[in-house]
Amino acid sequence: MHTTFVASTDLPLFCQRLVDDDILPGVSYAVLRGREVIDTHCVGWADREQRVPLREDTIFRAFSNTKLVTACAALLLHEEGHFGLDDPIHQWIPALGGLKVLRPGATRLDDVVPAQSPVTIRQLFSNSAGFTHGVFAPGALLHEAYVAAGVRRPDTTLAELMDVLGGLPLQFQPGEGWEYSAATDVLARLCEVISGQRFGDFLQQRVLGPLGMVDTGFVLRADQRPRFSALYGAANAADPLGPGLVRLEHSPYPGAWLEPRPRQSGTGGLFTSLPDMLALLRSLLPGGPRLLKDATLAEAMRNQLAPAQCVQFPGDGPAAHIGRQPRFGFGLAGAVTLAPHVLGGEDSVGELQWGGLAGTHWWIAPRAGLAGAFMTHRLMAFWHPCWFEFKRRAHRAHCAYPT
Repeated sequence: MHTTFVASTDLPLFCQRLVDDDILPGVSYAVLRGREVIDTHCVGWADREQRVPLREDTIFRAFSNTKLVTACAALLLHEEGHFGLDDPIHQWIPALGGLKVLRPGATRLDDVVPAQSPVTIRQLFSNSAGFTHGVFAPGALLHEAYVAAGVRRPDTTLAELMDVLGGLPLQFQPGEGWEYSAATDVLARLCEVISGQRFGDFLQQRVLGPLGMVDTGFVLRADQRPRFSALYGAANAADPLGPGLVRLEHSPYPGAWLEPRPRQSGTGGLFTSLPDMLALLRSLLPGGPRLLKDATLAEAMRNQLAPAQCVQFPGDGPAAHIGRQPRFGFGLAGAVTLAPHVLGGEDSVGELQWGGLAGTHWWIAPRAGLAGAFMTHRLMAFWHPCWFEFKRRAHRAHCAYPT
């Protein structure tokens, strides 16, 4: 197995145990203080069956790490004055005007009332617009409607998706709840409308190219395919977070990332690597050229939700281990830690962080002066307990003051 050390902490041993205990197939991480890498390590397998070691340049499915890239791209357009955060989205995407909202307790899709206010662009960033995802609430009325309408199908364009979303009701009145959702795909379409480019071309011109993110995209080049990690899931479906891994083929659909598709999803369509994630994170940190202005970054890291709202996933779906998290608000690009708690610690207050469905995670913790990325490839490992334990250990090892 390939390993690289920069600093001596217990993090390499912790990550080795995750591999040895069959929790994760492999782990690659880096911790930043300022913009400097102070601890990095790589352990385990990119492909267990073929005995391909995980390397620093292994390529992972970004899934919802894509949302950070999309948010940054859209915020560049905001800085240029193309839109205000509180502008209604239907000014650019007419299909999202005149939306309906499901009545509480509705059992039919047509049991709706008019939206009391238009969906704003700020609500899209903060997942408070009323859209849902079609992933985390199987059996729920709107979840099943999203699946039936093909909201997540890769063979439709972002423009076509807007028509689909415009024909479905919202989960709640705009601004009156939080629901992890397809709203970031609406932001991706907004980028297309304003720029006149396909979303992938816009990303390449404004974010990926300028930051040197050479291993991030929607379709793998031939030279990248040997570095693309295999995907694994829980061997025991009844214990989705427990030990035991099984290789997953054709997930999330056959040929994903191997050939062009009409959908260039802003919610979860990218692949990426640890070096590319670090390039993006560095561009958001003080100490050098920044992708976004200071005021924009401050707004992105500010909780955008109303006081009674917080990050909350359904208690009977694949993210049931997360549930309701009252100490997590949401900014313009990820969760914002509002108060000390068992999943973070004292120095995590004010932190911005998020992750992807296969366990890739990133965080920026201004109070601790730390940031970093944690990359793996186990499906449904978003906010797995091992991620929070890793981050606690990273902060304990590298924070500038006792925690």
